[in-house]
Amino acid sequence: MPSRGRHRPASPQRALPAEAERPRPGWAGPPRSRDPRSWRRRRRRQQRRRSAAGAGSCSRGVGPRQSVPPSAASLVFRSVAGGAGMAERGLEPAPAAVAALPPEVRAQLAELELELSEGDITQKGYEKKRSKLLSPYIPQTQEADPAVQKEHRNQTPAPSAAQTSAPSKYHRTRSGGARDERYRSDIHTEAVQAALAKHKEQKMALPMPTKRRSTFVQSPADACTPPENFSAPPDVTTTTSSSSSSSSIRPANIDLPASGIVKGMHKGSNRSSLMDTADGVPVNSRVSTKIQQLLNTLKRPKRPPLKEFFVDDSEEIVEVPQPDPNQPKPEGRQMTPVKGEPLGVICNWPPALESALQRWGTTQAKCPCLTALDVTGKPVYTLTYGKLWSRSLKLAYTLLNKLGTKNEPVLKPGDRVALVYPNNDPVMFMVAFYGCLLAEVIPVPIEVPLTRKDAGGQQIGFLLGSCGVALALTSEVCLKGLPKTQNGEIVQFKGWPRLKWVVTDSKYLSKPPKDWQPHISPAGTEPAYIEYKTSKEGSVMGVTVSRLAMLSHCQALSQACNYSEGETVVNVLDFKKDAGLWHGMFANVMNKMHTISVPYSVMKTCPLSWVQRVHAHKAKVALVKCRDLHWAMMAHRDQRDVSLSSLRMLIVTDGANPWSVSSCDAFLSLFQSHGLKPEAICPCATSAEAMTVAIRRPGVPGAPLPGRAILSMNGLSYGVIRVNTEDKNSALTVQDVGHVMPGGMMCIVRPDGPPQLCKTDEIGEICVSSRTGGMMYFGLAGVTKNTFEVIPVNSTGSPVGDVPFIRSGLLGFVGPGSLVFVVGKMDGLLMVSGRRHNADDIVATGLAVESIKTVYRGRIAVFSVSVFYDERIVVVAEQRPDASEEDSFQWMSRVLQAIDSIHQVGVYCLALVPANTLPKTPLGGIHISQTKQLFLEGSLHPCNILMCPHTCVTNLPKPRQKQPGVGPASVMVGNLVAGKRIAQAAGRDLGQIEENDLVRKHQFLAEILQWRAQATPDHVLFMLLNAKGTPVCTASCLQLHKRAERIASVLGDKGHLNAGDNVVLLYPPGIELIAAFYGCLYAGCIPVTVRPPHAQNLTATLPTVRMIVDVSKAVCILTTQTLMRLLRSREAAAAVDVKTWPTIIDTDDLPRKRLPQLYKPPTPEMLAYLDFSVSTTGMLTGVKMSHCAVNALCRAIKLQCELYSSRQIAICLDPYCGLGFALWCLCSVYSGHQSILIPPMELENNLFLWLSTVNQYKIRDTFCSYSVMELCTKGLGNQVEVLKTRGINLSCIRTCVVVAEERPRIALQLSFSKLFKDIGLSPRAVSTTFGSRVNVAICLQGTSGPDPTTVYVDLKSLRHDRVRLVERGAPQSLLLSESGKILPGVKVVIVNPETKGPVGDSHLGEIWVNSPHTASGYYTIYDSETLQADHFNTRLSFGDAAQTLWARTGYLGFVRRTELTAATGERHDALYVVGALDETLELRGLRYHPIDIETSVSRIHRSIAECAVFTWTNLLVVVVELCGSEQEALDLVPLVTNVVLEEHYLIVGVVVVVDPGVIPINSRGEKQRMHLRDSFLADQLDPIYVAYNM
Repeated sequence: MPSRGRHRPASPQRALPAEAERPRPGWAGPPRSRDPRSWRRRRRRQQRRRSAAGAGSCSRGVGPRQSVPPSAASLVFRSVAGGAGMAERGLEPAPAAVAALPPEVRAQLAELELELSEGDITQKGYEKKRSKLLSPYIPQTQEADPAVQKEHRNQTPAPSAAQTSAPSKYHRTRSGGARDERYRSDIHTEAVQAALAKHKEQKMALPMPTKRRSTFVQSPADACTPPENFSAPPDVTTTTSSSSSSSSIRPANIDLPASGIVKGMHKGSNRSSLMDTADGVPVNSRVSTKIQQLLNTLKRPKRPPLKEFFVDDSEEIVEVPQPDPNQPKPEGRQMTPVKGEPLGVICNWPPALESALQRWGTTQAKCPCLTALDVTGKPVYTLTYGKLWSRSLKLAYTLLNKLGTKNEPVLKPGDRVALVYPNNDPVMFMVAFYGCLLAEVIPVPIEVPLTRKDAGGQQIGFLLGSCGVALALTSEVCLKGLPKTQNGEIVQFKGWPRLKWVVTDSKYLSKPPKDWQPHISPAGTEPAYIEYKTSKEGSVMGVTVSRLAMLSHCQALSQACNYSEGETVVNVLDFKKDAGLWHGMFANVMNKMHTISVPYSVMKTCPLSWVQRVHAHKAKVALVKCRDLHWAMMAHRDQRDVSLSSLRMLIVTDGANPWSVSSCDAFLSLFQSHGLKPEAICPCATSAEAMTVAIRRPGVPGAPLPGRAILSMNGLSYGVIRVNTEDKNSALTVQDVGHVMPGGMMCIVRPDGPPQLCKTDEIGEICVSSRTGGMMYFGLAGVTKNTFEVIPVNSTGSPVGDVPFIRSGLLGFVGPGSLVFVVGKMDGLLMVSGRRHNADDIVATGLAVESIKTVYRGRIAVFSVSVFYDERIVVVAEQRPDASEEDSFQWMSRVLQAIDSIHQVGVYCLALVPANTLPKTPLGGIHISQTKQLFLEGSLHPCNILMCPHTCVTNLPKPRQKQPGVGPASVMVGNLVAGKRIAQAAGRDLGQIEENDLVRKHQFLAEILQWRAQATPDHVLFMLLNAKGTPVCTASCLQLHKRAERIASVLGDKGHLNAGDNVVLLYPPGIELIAAFYGCLYAGCIPVTVRPPHAQNLTATLPTVRMIVDVSKAVCILTTQTLMRLLRSREAAAAVDVKTWPTIIDTDDLPRKRLPQLYKPPTPEMLAYLDFSVSTTGMLTGVKMSHCAVNALCRAIKLQCELYSSRQIAICLDPYCGLGFALWCLCSVYSGHQSILIPPMELENNLFLWLSTVNQYKIRDTFCSYSVMELCTKGLGNQVEVLKTRGINLSCIRTCVVVAEERPRIALQLSFSKLFKDIGLSPRAVSTTFGSRVNVAICLQGTSGPDPTTVYVDLKSLRHDRVRLVERGAPQSLLLSESGKILPGVKVVIVNPETKGPVGDSHLGEIWVNSPHTASGYYTIYDSETLQADHFNTRLSFGDAAQTLWARTGYLGFVRRTELTAATGERHDALYVVGALDETLELRGLRYHPIDIETSVSRIHRSIAECAVFTWTNLLVVVVELCGSEQEALDLVPLVTNVVLEEHYLIVGVVVVVDPGVIPINSRGEKQRMHLRDSFLADQLDPIYVAYNM
């Protein structure tokens, strides 16, 4: 089955999509002229025309009003110059030579041209094939040096872009030149040129997006090939090599300090120093120059002046800007409804349309009624009135009597029936339609479905369902062409009801008996047929037309068009709906006329076919659209002897379009010499609801032609009619569409709100009252009332008369002489900041920019999307396969400038998609609503995109101004006055807790281990498991003590270490690490635990190890033999200097030797160990832990978790820093409980390991990290049944604690709890801890005390550092969870980070902590006291009489008093962590937390694996990892921009799309955003796509 958007081959049953398959302006058809004299005549004509253009006038000789607009004249001149010049240079065979080519070669050339215009062949392929075809016929003298040719080709002037393909000689006489006549709204090309010139003066260089070469290989199909693994320079941000693009698995987590940023490494080397040079980037960085360009662009003033910004009081929602006081306002009087001439009473009007058919079918049986053409445009079959009558009778009889049984007929009169006929089979359709009318069933004509998922097909199905259609009539040929299932049945189309298909070919119909006659009653208000109509939103509605309306409409058309019996009508329109149906199927039967139906498939192969039919049949009337005029102009040279003198009416049914006026003018100027009369051109306006709204009556020869309206675009945008005077560049020229229909009445009402009558100089929706319109939308009573039963009201709101009107969906006004002018459609109306713009006008402006090289002309969609309380304009176009990146970007930026200049409105997003990928309507136009839907859901797959939120979004709240001079004292007084508590909280008091434990008498951990080795030598403290869950190593108290003694003796003997020397411990997670730690304590050395380097990725991981070794001034490294070999390997030498490692000692084979005596520190304040860690901001910080702090930490954890020697806990954590290290190495020795150790890396080999261990040993308390929890949630999500069958039960778990230094990840905790609820996990068990660098354990849930509480806070208040609680489900709310209970002996206070004064509990502030286990300071090379004092020994600036010393955690949070009771009997104070202060983004004066923006972004598209945000020079940069196919990369750009704007009121500056695994993550599973930022600026990310928003 063809996939969506792919170009489908033509099937014989269906007219091909015309919009998609229109010959391009470059197509001229096969040349016919063999006479060289005609060539000379044409050259002379061109020269005359050129001199006329040079003189600045080019009269068309059609009357005073119709001089050529200057653009046309200048364009004629340009294209002639370009075309002739090329022929003279010898790039083309001379025209005479072309004419002399054999017919088959000319046909092949024409076919090539068509292929190129369709995008089925590239420009290069086209040129190659063409030169191959012509090579035998081009004389040698014409062969120029290819280099010269190339040079000439490059020098061809831009305006002749229409001749990218062969500049065939017919181009040169076309009046349009480089622009498509269909879209020549008179927003002239020079208007666009002037606008662009104005922008050029400002010299704004827009940064081009960065795109990976492998991405978006332009292909018409929707599959993009995956890129090869390019050998790129090593990527320092990822852990695998840069070929990881295809893998979606995040590599092993690694701590990466941003190069050279070490806290306290030397004085003044703080975080910002790297960013302050050259605007924070290496000068040669490609990224930085683009961002600089972007910043320069954004410095331009925005369109609305500042008065339109408004203050956001942060609690209320954003409001819409106030209207411009200078906008034009309507000044006329209120209009009065306009009446058409009375409907003439003719004595022989039939009482119903069926009666007319009966009359002609029985009395004029031989008269022709309808002629169908074959694919070549030759008449293939003529249906006479007799045949139509007899076949319709047979069908009516069959439908009523032969489909079911006598007692249970399938169809009853009044039932609805679908008519499914292709566009090239008008005869079968006409028979079916009239057969249904005679059987009194209601036909519902629809398009032939081509695939299961046609654009809009589901909505058609909804219409059929709501109409209760169960039967579909079709032809045999069509039925064969419908898509079938494996067993030959017709597929069930998406959203369609089950249908029974009935073939209506004559051979399957039964002849009615002689006495059977259809029941033909006089026309009444009963439904006759239902015409489908697609609304702006894409829903399909059925407009029900009564028999009376059908008849009256025929009468009105017959009178307005002055139809008479026997006239011939050529119909190029779709005969199933609208004017094609009304004129070609109804009015012709009413008046016994002959219709020649020209299907679009014929128009594709022979664009002149309709003109030829008019000529051949001496047709009086032709029904066309602007595009048919345009096609005929392109191909008119094919047939010089056609005559249009017979035409008295050329009905242009889309005469209401803004570009119709120039199409009509150009067609007239070309075909006047072929007998076309100026007064024959009759534009009309139609709509499905009101049917024909107005039509220009055929004129009298010689009478003056109607005038034009030249309107100001600015006035139109405010809905006001103003003649354009000031700026000719922003004028719209519109032609009238004639007068109101006979017997009808028209009024203009306001398009929005109640139907108030407009003033005479106001644009509004045209409403029509007559018997000739539709009666309702089938089955939609509510919408029907608003559309079909409108009673206009006056300015006071009282109804004007009691005649109901029908809304036509057209926007316009009634001009002088009661002429009707249409300026747009309600469906194409874009309301932006209170101004109206017409989608068609914007398309016209876009096409006025030299677009021929870049996009296909008929394939542009313009619509608006609602983002941040206003509509935003989106333009989507199909890009030609041969358009280069630079061309496309150039075109896009010029289109933006042109629209901005001419319409005074910004375009929010401009997207180019590959050729043939936009959803099409059945007749080949672009399906707008479907395109919009694809855009909003991120499935449009653009190949180029440009977002301009900075230009368009002008309704953001004002940036927040911080109030200066409010000191801490005022804040405190304010809180007291407001009755707010000062935000502080504390754990239980350590002094009051009685303990009879012997441990209390030991001050040092080393002493406690020695005591345990004597008291309980065989008690097992540690058990290490492997991936299979079997213990590979255990350590009892005595074993651990003896092992530690040996290591201590080796340190003395081999390392010659002294007490106080620093020793790096480099071990995989295990018991070896613990033994080495206690060995160091026994020897009086200071241990520093470091994560070992990753053997597969030394370049990324070894430098971190080296940095810690250097910064900690370690004199020795303890490690295993394997790692020792790795440190000295050749691979390691490539990453670091391996010759300068300190002494390396491997502890695999230790001598059985013990120290003569163990070291005992003189005071508990002495240093016990150093804790080094890389923070989320990429800083490497080492903190000093004293012996008394270690003791206090272990004691607090023991009390909180109730740990005793009889207990077992399971730990699945990294043991290198923070609380993870304390739990792994320290707590068991202090409390005596048994720790089951599960290295997190083993989980990658066996996801069940952690949970099965908990089940096997019936563990009550377990500790893990977020990475472990995520691994289990994602990996075991669909394996819960397997866990059950393995007998795993988690009901034993009392506490499952996630160790973290960040805001709790509630979503992950909830998914984990819900997932494993079925195997007994209590949702109350899961909780989190909170620690920071200054104090590794501030909160820990523990076993007693109330459950963790959650609150919803208002995000908008949080950005102002205020805490406002809201209800669940409130907009802009954020769910936060308490980070566990505050540990015993810990006090916290919330402080304003700037003033250092305490804040109330309704404020967000920095969390400060005071506790006996706080670290004693940063370990620094110079022992710089300033850093230390600031973070570890700080006093409040106000309100603390006790002068407590506090440590600053660097995290923002708040305290809330809950209703729960703590163990002490008092109300419980909960601490909520919001985020790290270092990470917050200060934008627009507000404080944002990256995680909130990232959460929003991660939700928008299924292909976003991970996301990170950071700022650079006030620009917000969003990096997203794409786990889907690369062609989805550009879909993410608008989605990211939209969501951040909607939810956070921020404009995204840069969107970077990268491969999975690029965002660096540290061992705790936290994103290292600063490191990512440095990599981005240094251009090391190898992004798939970088979009710079304008």
